[in-house]
Amino acid sequence: MNVGTLDRALRFALGLVLVAAVFVPPLAGMVAGWGSWKYALTVVGLVMLGTAAFRFCPAYTLLGIRTCPVERR
Repeated sequence: MNVGTLDRALRFALGLVLVAAVFVPPLAGMVAGWGSWKYALTVVGLVMLGTAAFRFCPAYTLLGIRTCPVERR
């Protein structure tokens, strides 16, 4: 686990907004003219939801970032 509580909450909230931007009518109107980019937003939103659910971000591992406290074993 390398995603902390605040990071996880922000990822979850932003992920929901990005996924909803294509499917919820009021938000879909804002991204209607974006063509294929609106589907890229959905994919990014799904990735953010996944990293929030599993509390693991592969990019953080590559960059050496950790936003959660170190576990003691």
